[in-house]
Amino acid sequence: MGVLVLGGGPGCYVGSSADEDPSAGEETGDDSGNSGNSGGSDSDSDSGDPTEPPPVEVLERVGELGMRRLTAAEYSATVRDLLGVDVDAALLLPEDWRQPFDNDYTTQNASQALIDGAELLAADVAGLALEPGLRDATVGCTPAGPTDAACFQEFLARFGRRALRRPLSEDDLSRYGALISEAEETGDFYDAVDVAIRALLQHPEFLYRIEVGTPLEGVPDVFALNDYEVATRLSYMLWGSTPSDTLLDLAEDDGLSDPEGIRAAAEDMLLDERAKARVGRFHALWLGYETLPHSPDLTTAMQAETQALIDKVIFDDAMPWQELLRSSETYVDTTLAEHYGLPAPATPGWVDYADSGRRGLLSHGSFLSAMSKIDDSSPTKRGILVRTRLMCQVIPPPPPTVDVDMVEPEEGTCKEDFYVEQHLNAPGCVSCHALMDPIGLGLENYDHTGAFRTVENDDESCVITGQGELDGSPFSGPAELSELLIDSGSLNRCVAEQLYRFAMGRTELAPVDASFIDFVVEQNGAEGDFDFAALVLAFVSEDAFRYRRNEAAQ
Repeated sequence: MGVLVLGGGPGCYVGSSADEDPSAGEETGDDSGNSGNSGGSDSDSDSGDPTEPPPVEVLERVGELGMRRLTAAEYSATVRDLLGVDVDAALLLPEDWRQPFDNDYTTQNASQALIDGAELLAADVAGLALEPGLRDATVGCTPAGPTDAACFQEFLARFGRRALRRPLSEDDLSRYGALISEAEETGDFYDAVDVAIRALLQHPEFLYRIEVGTPLEGVPDVFALNDYEVATRLSYMLWGSTPSDTLLDLAEDDGLSDPEGIRAAAEDMLLDERAKARVGRFHALWLGYETLPHSPDLTTAMQAETQALIDKVIFDDAMPWQELLRSSETYVDTTLAEHYGLPAPATPGWVDYADSGRRGLLSHGSFLSAMSKIDDSSPTKRGILVRTRLMCQVIPPPPPTVDVDMVEPEEGTCKEDFYVEQHLNAPGCVSCHALMDPIGLGLENYDHTGAFRTVENDDESCVITGQGELDGSPFSGPAELSELLIDSGSLNRCVAEQLYRFAMGRTELAPVDASFIDFVVEQNGAEGDFDFAALVLAFVSEDAFRYRRNEAAQ
């Protein structure tokens, strides 16, 4: 059976002519000549007429955006929502580089590996979706015979809209409808469905999130997104998956054409369980605990602990985000309670930290395991984690002549003494290490698995002081560090900055990005405690969210 791949496959996506759309030099169209995100060839938005530009202050907050490929996690979530099947896309798609997020489109280069992986995945998904127990739900109608063109068209219109995240045009339906010939040859209606699913799952508009938009009069590099493009932005930001039928219906009715409509849709979306998983993934990538180097039982328990706290603070109790760092209780099972030295509940549940010295997420094993060495903690790496991820500061890389993995204390030398002598008292090292090491040394009472200790590696001669410093303020342990971070006033903007990177799929930021972030932070409260859900709603209901700017020429 042959598979029809429109547009020539990933990386071969040809848009409308350069005279019609200044973005046509990018990979942003299909070979039918229709705008891929137009919502159908009969839509008014197909005319390409310029729209009235928003106020200048809004234009100054519109960020650059390129073509974004679905990450492995997004691919898996998307086919699960589309067809109810589970696949591990990470096994076949090219690796998504974490820096710290996995969706930076500037690292997503088209390759033969992507094309081959997408083809294999599409075949796997189609096969699973057409197993006897699922195929009726997949197709949505009962064919009267092998060549039931009406049922096939009904399936194409429904599934195609969800897969490409916009209605299929008449041309699309005609071209895909020709695949009924597969059933004519084999006498099996579901062979045609199989080929159609595989074709749509290899379509560039499925594999990539392609925003075209409508040109603005007098503003050559900025485009207004249509409602289907806005729906896709919302869906992948808040759910990490394709828009639902409800969201697409809203787009069809122009319900996402203004900030009020977008905010209302986002409020409903945040009530969905997928929002909890997406916000949890944002934090896991941001703070480095998406994967942990522990046994499966301990890893699962640590990740469940942190996800439970995120769910409780942000969704269930609607507390300020800062409560993630202040929480006096945590969610543990027997394995994790014993690991921490806390009372073990009969079933997984919440226990009080009491006088253990722990408070909040920074005392979770998930956080304390991030950026560690293979068998020990690293004060330097922990300091980098705090500075770059929680304070959004830039730490220069080490000199090229320094092999950081080979710099270890000599046998019989206590680690704390080594760090003070080799890093904090050494010319050429102290300027950077003074920013990092004192933070990590204040967390040294917790090993690379998050377990409490008083000495280094069972060596009674190396007693850990646990004394650290953040910008001149002393602290000991994660509870006191959390309070210093909250009091520093840097968290509010840094959380918004990291959310922007995650939502836009771009690590390197420009001044225009800073304008958007600053505006949203001011709207949500630049100082003091803030509500994370409110930050998200301020983000998506900002006028600039409905526009995109062409990438600058490199």
